[in-house]
Amino acid sequence: MSTLTDDKIESSYNGSALLRLLSYMKPYIGWVAVCLVLVLALTGFDLYRPMLIGDAIDLFENQGNYDVILETTVKYGIVLVFSFLFNISQTWLLQKMGQSIILTVRKELYAHIQSLSSRYFDLVPVGKLVTRVTNDVEALDEMYSGILVRLFRNIVKIIGLAAVMLTLDWKLALISFVLLPFVAVLTVVFRKIARQTYRISRTRLTDVNTFLSENISGMRIIQIFGREKRKFEEFDDKNYKYYRAGYREMMVFAIFRPIIYILSIISLMIVLGVGSRDVLGGVISIGTLYIFAQYIQSFFEPIQELAEQFSTLQSSIASAEKIFTIMSEEPLVKEDENPVVLPRIKGRIEFSHVWFAYDNENYVLRDVSFVIEPGEKVAFVGATGAGKSSILNLIGRYYDIQKGNIYIDGVDIRRLSKKQLRSAIGQMQQDVFIFEGDIEYNIRLHNEDITREDVKEAAEYVNASHFIEKLPGGYKEPVSERGATFSAGERQLLSFARTLAHKPSILVMDEATANIDTETELLIQEALEKLMQGRTTIMVAHRLSTIQHADCIMVMHKGKIREQGTHQELLAQDGIYKKLYELQIHHEATA
Repeated sequence: MSTLTDDKIESSYNGSALLRLLSYMKPYIGWVAVCLVLVLALTGFDLYRPMLIGDAIDLFENQGNYDVILETTVKYGIVLVFSFLFNISQTWLLQKMGQSIILTVRKELYAHIQSLSSRYFDLVPVGKLVTRVTNDVEALDEMYSGILVRLFRNIVKIIGLAAVMLTLDWKLALISFVLLPFVAVLTVVFRKIARQTYRISRTRLTDVNTFLSENISGMRIIQIFGREKRKFEEFDDKNYKYYRAGYREMMVFAIFRPIIYILSIISLMIVLGVGSRDVLGGVISIGTLYIFAQYIQSFFEPIQELAEQFSTLQSSIASAEKIFTIMSEEPLVKEDENPVVLPRIKGRIEFSHVWFAYDNENYVLRDVSFVIEPGEKVAFVGATGAGKSSILNLIGRYYDIQKGNIYIDGVDIRRLSKKQLRSAIGQMQQDVFIFEGDIEYNIRLHNEDITREDVKEAAEYVNASHFIEKLPGGYKEPVSERGATFSAGERQLLSFARTLAHKPSILVMDEATANIDTETELLIQEALEKLMQGRTTIMVAHRLSTIQHADCIMVMHKGKIREQGTHQELLAQDGIYKKLYELQIHHEATA
């Protein structure tokens, strides 16, 4: 997995990001061509307007005919109308294209994030991913909706202005260009500094979003331990750094723009001084001097914009590098190119000499082997860190093992389609995630094969209907984020209904009843017994009383299976299980 930091990403830019960004414009190549034609026309209008007025001044001065002014006014008005229409067309095309490309990039990025393995989300903060999908993608909009075309327009405009000025009077033109070396040096310096400020600003924004994502999600813990003041100080520090980065970015532009403007005024003063002498000497006409004065003002404007646009382009490329770094991440758990499709997963599970480590080094499972027949109820017990939950994660292939094999119905799970495998496994966990929406949506999860009747039947089966039907909206009752308005037991009942509605062949329960009170647990116990009939069931529980009736209990210790058997057989062995059972009995008796 890639470990590039934001700074390394940006410093490693080699042009590939720009080429990849440009590739998104291929479907809109016709629009781009039209925009470039409009740009050439608009540039021509910009060059023509000063010449039109300059010629009119010369004609009026020589002939004294007022009709010349009226004729020029009409021509000037026509040019302005065409410029207005062309500008509207160009802006509409660019904005439409830019928004369409941003829509595509954001969809591709989110789809790719969904395909990444669980290990990736263990290592990358949620706030950083949110920043990539929102802020960094949005940063590309400016490039698509204006920067590239305006870059082209400004380059054409600079070349066109220089050519026209040299054609009119090459000596006066060369005098006008005397300050260009200073402008070139300033532009290079500005680009370098602006790129650095953009980099810092983007990094600081990522820090703020990451902090907010983590701390708002954990606000209850912050309030429980009274750490509001300390957390505010941390946020204030990150927020101030982001403010400083934005302030530096603003100061770079605040200094660069006035300097370029001053240079353009100095250049104009030089042209007016030298040009006035030539006008009085009869070398050039007053109309020509007017044209030069207008072109000087226009000449420095695209140079200034060009430098700023290069910097904005660098910002877009920096954001693109971060986005494409995520999109270049390969899922650690890869789909088989020609997966085996089983008619129906019956639920036979076999671990054969399995070794597994989350980081490929520190093994949490060591040479684990066992077989679970279809319909069997098997429980895993052991101390924290023994490897119980890791076994459950491996059955659904959320991680891949380093050594050994895992078989479902005799087929290596690496040969099975992840979709078929996971759709056959119903996971009920201690930490229940409830989505914003309504109760029916949280049970169905957009599965169109599950009807409203299936939802109600599943809820009734696990006794969740007892509290659902008391709600004002029933199954359409709005649910807040993470189901904050429901109790822990109610959320757990919803997860049971969700699992049942999807009709799994294998049930996986990871401390599924840990957060449920005794009364609620009794309500679902009967439903669970019916639910487990005919289904392979794997349970992880610390309360040994909940797994005494399992067909087989496997005792995990330091990544290995140390004991296995029924409850009575394990007690008779007088080993680890018996010690765990006696400790729990003693704890319950003294509680």
